[in-house]
Amino acid sequence: MVQSVELLFEGPAEECVREQWAVLEAAGLPSQARHTAVSNRPHVTLAVAEEIPHAVERDIAAAVGDLPLELVLGGLLVFGSRSCVLARLVLPTAELLELQARLAAVLEQAGIARRPHLEPGRWTPHVTLARRMRPEQLGEAVGLVGDDTAVEILGHQVRRWDSDARRTWTVLP
Repeated sequence: MVQSVELLFEGPAEECVREQWAVLEAAGLPSQARHTAVSNRPHVTLAVAEEIPHAVERDIAAAVGDLPLELVLGGLLVFGSRSCVLARLVLPTAELLELQARLAAVLEQAGIARRPHLEPGRWTPHVTLARRMRPEQLGEAVGLVGDDTAVEILGHQVRRWDSDARRTWTVLP
């Protein structure tokens, strides 16, 4: 399947996202809250590939650089048309875009094919609230979680996710 590199955050921003997951679930709508694995937590996906060898993890850590990274969780986004993803935008600061571009360069230098929508200049940083939402559910979902409150994020950790092994591990604390 796929492997990814993800930026984690905690505190009020994580609580905000988890609360929005819970609101959607309580309304009977699709929600990331339905994924009960320990590994399921709010995050910003920085890179995705079919396989990311362990040999490049030191280079990944170097590309990420110093954490924490101060970011802002913004308004809602919808990806797709028939089966939608509902997400919160992560405001794309210069620091975040540069970090993601450095990470893409590491994967490119290692000969790792990446997903086109995650290429620098095409990537939309976000935190997923729900997947597989039908278009007719969007109005209700936006009404439930669509406030304009910006929430500060402190990106403090980078992890890897392996969807085949269903496991995560820390790359950079």
